[in-house]
Amino acid sequence: MHDRLFEAALGIAAPWFVAAVRFDEASKVLTVGVDFAAGSRFAVEGVAGEHPVHDTLIKTYRHLNFFQHECVLEVRTPRVKLPDGRVVLVKPPFAGKLSGFTLLFEALVLMLSAQMPFAAVARIVGISAYRVLAICRRYVALALEQADFSQVKALAIDETSRTKAHRYITLAADALERRVLAVARGRELKTIEAIASELAAHGCAPEQVESVSIDMSPAFIKGCTEQLPNARITFDKFHVVWHANAAVDKMRRIEQRADKSLKGLRWSLLKDRASLKPEAAADLDALIARMSTVRTARAWVYKEQLREILERKQINVVRAMLRHWCACVMRSKVEPMKEVAALVRRHLEGIVAWAQTRQTNGFLEAFNGLFQAAKRRARGYTRFQTIRTVIFLIAGKLDFRALNPHAPQPT
Repeated sequence: MHDRLFEAALGIAAPWFVAAVRFDEASKVLTVGVDFAAGSRFAVEGVAGEHPVHDTLIKTYRHLNFFQHECVLEVRTPRVKLPDGRVVLVKPPFAGKLSGFTLLFEALVLMLSAQMPFAAVARIVGISAYRVLAICRRYVALALEQADFSQVKALAIDETSRTKAHRYITLAADALERRVLAVARGRELKTIEAIASELAAHGCAPEQVESVSIDMSPAFIKGCTEQLPNARITFDKFHVVWHANAAVDKMRRIEQRADKSLKGLRWSLLKDRASLKPEAAADLDALIARMSTVRTARAWVYKEQLREILERKQINVVRAMLRHWCACVMRSKVEPMKEVAALVRRHLEGIVAWAQTRQTNGFLEAFNGLFQAAKRRARGYTRFQTIRTVIFLIAGKLDFRALNPHAPQPT
């Protein structure tokens, strides 16, 4: 009766059955003995037919805890003799992708590892952090081997820091499906080459990419131009407005040395006016009224004009308005904003492309934030392969269910 109950709970079906169950009170370990019916024949992947048992080995698999106690499956595992004379060990249907674990145990590790550091997962499940990482690496590698990127047409590429010593990694994501497709070291020209090579290995030929959104890094621009020959480069408005905001803040810091009334206005100048509290909005309005004498106020007006231009969707109108905006700024005495105007002129067509593609890296910035939060919780990662594994767990949307029916669904 108890054996049949454990068979049902473990999902074990003929010819496998639970032969014995024992509990070691001293070590608090439940051991479930699993055997197979005499005379059974077993199939082997890649070889036709079912084959007779040659001999057996005892294999141990860590399973989900039984209440608060560690549970282990002790399996009498057959080795079968194939027609060509080879003797091969049969893999039980409940065995995981990494030796010594069941599919259900590995599914639990995958679910927890996407939410917390490997060391924390290790404490919960009762194995080493190294083994937790090994399970995750194995599943990420297998899922990527099966991944098909042949339908990818639009990419978003952005970098994020991996350590404090100005070391970076670059992420490439599907701009439509919003999932990370590739991770590479650095943020140089060779980084884009590595990304293009990795995408090509999964069916995404460089020629099929029609659009790519990046920041205004010269290395990224050159890399995408060379490696993605048919991709239209887009600089989304959020990057452009970020530069304008930085220019406003730089102008404020310069002027507040002589005009103390500008102190405390930083966030009022950088935030959207509609989101300001009434008193902050009143202070901002008072400053804008002094536009003819305060260059910070003029910089804010230029920034808002740029934001409004980038809200439009007619390419020719946006191009003409940006040129006019640049001319006005270059005639002004707002030096920090002149740097932005020069930037806009150098990257005009990529900025104008935003009016049509509306392609943004905003979601990729969010992924970068999730990775940085995970890195802080784990007190940093030293190896690139670990970083890559963490990013794919967080933002790869990999379908582990093709490998393990108990794995969590991609979100």
